Amino acid sequence: MAIDTTTSTPAPTPAPTTPDTPRMSTRDKLVLFVLCAAQFMVALDFSVLNVALPVLGADLGMSQSALQWAVTAFALPSGGFLLLFGRIGDLYGRRRLFLTGLALFAAASVLATFAWDPASFLAGRALQGLGAAVIVPTGMSLLTTTFAEGPARDRALGISGTLMSLGFTIGVVAGGVLTDALGWRSTMGLLAVFALVVLPLAPGLLPESRTPSRPHLDVPGAVTVTGGLLSLIYALTTAADRGFAHADVITTLLAGLALLVAFAIVESRAEAPLVSLPMLRRRTVAWGNLGGLVTFSMMSTVVFVLTLYLQEILHLSAWQTGLVFGVQGVVSVVAGTLTPRFVSRLGARRTLVLSLAGQGAFVAGLLFLNTHTWSVWLVTAAVSLASMFHLGAIISYGLTVTSGVPDEEQGLATGLVTSTQQIGITVGIPLLGVLATTSEDLMSGTRTVLALNAAIVIGTAALVALGLRTRRTARSGAVETEPLGSR
Repeated sequence: MAIDTTTSTPAPTPAPTTPDTPRMSTRDKLVLFVLCAAQFMVALDFSVLNVALPVLGADLGMSQSALQWAVTAFALPSGGFLLLFGRIGDLYGRRRLFLTGLALFAAASVLATFAWDPASFLAGRALQGLGAAVIVPTGMSLLTTTFAEGPARDRALGISGTLMSLGFTIGVVAGGVLTDALGWRSTMGLLAVFALVVLPLAPGLLPESRTPSRPHLDVPGAVTVTGGLLSLIYALTTAADRGFAHADVITTLLAGLALLVAFAIVESRAEAPLVSLPMLRRRTVAWGNLGGLVTFSMMSTVVFVLTLYLQEILHLSAWQTGLVFGVQGVVSVVAGTLTPRFVSRLGARRTLVLSLAGQGAFVAGLLFLNTHTWSVWLVTAAVSLASMFHLGAIISYGLTVTSGVPDEEQGLATGLVTSTQQIGITVGIPLLGVLATTSEDLMSGTRTVLALNAAIVIGTAALVALGLRTRRTARSGAVETEPLGSR
């Protein structure tokens, strides 16, 4: 059951407030801090190690081809087990599972920090990914069931989305600074410190939350969807290194698709399905997740190709490149504070459509890049503004998908939301980024990727707008579904 924490008193903020703006109690703020800190920590883990990989490989004796597993070992379990752990949290207690995930993540980060060989390091990364697969869906479910639907939840999700986006960006900057100053182990140590700070605070603050009934866990559904996601993520991450023609990639890609088809068949016949097919047929869930998948996958590709462009073409140092993305992070914070206000006025669905269109438009502006050093200013401005709309899309798609979903199914809905995030971050670079890295001319390849990126995002904005449009009956003109602007 959701706990209503809103009051009629406006929140104390320098900007003008409206009567709908909730004031959070001290306890609400502490709960939000714990949940957001955990989400920030996971987002940080996605990028903090990237800059450190060459140093890490030399220290542990990992070959260049083996270094991809430093990323893949985390991405496989973190994306593959999300739906399963989201449902387990629904059935057996989200708070209990969230605490277990935090403890596992902390222990795994300590193992990765003090790893003595490649096997121990990759084991730590895999366990980090497993902990993240527990933390993200249960944390999101705790957030959406603690804060009532409406302004309170909009504001909480706005803060959470901002910190997740900021965590990914800060990871790029912090990874370079920490590796230069203290070595690659400090990047993993930072994550251990985060987890060990959050873990003692969580038990006394977070309420327990589960479904009123406790049906049997859908084991066939869990096996097929987890196997399908694991195979799909493995195929796409491996394709970035070996290409889509490699036998491993083709085999696991086909296996993943077959398992996901089997999952859909199993769920249509299950007494207590892992994923409710009627939920997937909700327009808000289907179109909202499409918007989320595109905004994450395309923005991760932009960051990837621009990192190559800034260092390989404009010859910026790692620190200078990090500074460019640091500006992006600051703009994301501002966007996170403003987006809930737009949602309250325009509705989550319309905000999603406008945010996707804005992201695509500013990515299209990057097509004017060239080899001259002044282009760094265009990169800074365009990517920062694109990130502002990207943050708006993140917040509004989460609200679109979870609004109207009963508390007992919030784990399912947020599991879909977070699976979309993880898969989006994973698939973008293999699908488009490889066009830049395999091109004979990096400048030409970069422009090709950015053009396709902008076209996909803007096209998705149009599709989502059509999919979520108001429908009226032919005879009476009565509204059949919620209007585009509704939450």
